[in-house]
Amino acid sequence: MPSTVNRQWLLASRPSGMVGPQHFTLREQPVPEPGAGEIVVRTRLLSLDPANRAWMSPVPTYKAPVAPGDVMHGFALGEVVASKVTDIAVGDLVDGMLGWQDYAVMKPADVTRRDGRYRPEALMGVLGITGLTAYYGLREVGRPKPGETVLVSAAAGAVGSIAAQIARIEECRVVGTAGGPEKCAWLTDTLGLDAAIDYKSADLRRALKEACPRGIDVYFDNTGGAVLQAALYQMNMGGRIVCCGNLSQYNAEKPEPGPIGVPGLLVVKRLRMEGFIVMDYFATRPQAEATLAKWVEEGRLKAAEDIVDGLEKAPEALAELFAGRNRGKLLVRVS
Repeated sequence: MPSTVNRQWLLASRPSGMVGPQHFTLREQPVPEPGAGEIVVRTRLLSLDPANRAWMSPVPTYKAPVAPGDVMHGFALGEVVASKVTDIAVGDLVDGMLGWQDYAVMKPADVTRRDGRYRPEALMGVLGITGLTAYYGLREVGRPKPGETVLVSAAAGAVGSIAAQIARIEECRVVGTAGGPEKCAWLTDTLGLDAAIDYKSADLRRALKEACPRGIDVYFDNTGGAVLQAALYQMNMGGRIVCCGNLSQYNAEKPEPGPIGVPGLLVVKRLRMEGFIVMDYFATRPQAEATLAKWVEEGRLKAAEDIVDGLEKAPEALAELFAGRNRGKLLVRVS
């Protein structure tokens, strides 16, 4: 193996408020050996996502939370360096919940073999869980129709930037929210959105009304909070709200109440507000990945990636994610 040391970031304490490097501690262990029916995977790219913060809460989400003293949970792409199974070979690329570490011992059922023809960065972004989340959330939950207005919050982020572009491919009018004029300009000038709104706007509700003069048919919600509250009042009859994330609340010491108007607005406007987990749709994952790859090859879907070099920088990079300093998919290049 290339190294005899396995660096691991452990969760030192659960954050109360904003997450930062002080909540992690670095440990060095020997590189593990696989047992019967196991593989050892060397991490190449580590995904940093808003969900990382949710997993630090003691309250279970769709998976068990990280406990203090555990290796920090994280989705990653890696190369198999040792195998004691028949259907996965040394050199194969796989992804899964490898964690914040150089090497992970995994069961075959807990990883997915990936196609080495594509860039590793694309496999972790537009052709991976991130792209699939946008694809299924918009197409299966939001179900936009040509000519409808689609609003996407955190549209300069990993999932949001892809969801917004898919809405354009579906021939919708697309409006995105983002933090600051630079990101808003990138959404319209580079990704081709019809309008972009700085969510820090003094009057968010008015800004949404001006950007969506025909109302909102589909809202792809990555943030919750103020954008969700403002969007509810602009939703059209029979509108669909796709609940993908709650970014604005993950670091809140005391979650905000609301949103106001629920369930009243849902009833009056016959709105459908639905959450989802990407794994629910994995029966059709190969077809979805093929569609995403085709859109990328045709130039209809742009993959934005923000890459940090070095596992040692993961805690700082996660804090930067919540400070809103990244654009597109945030990855740590581990090896």
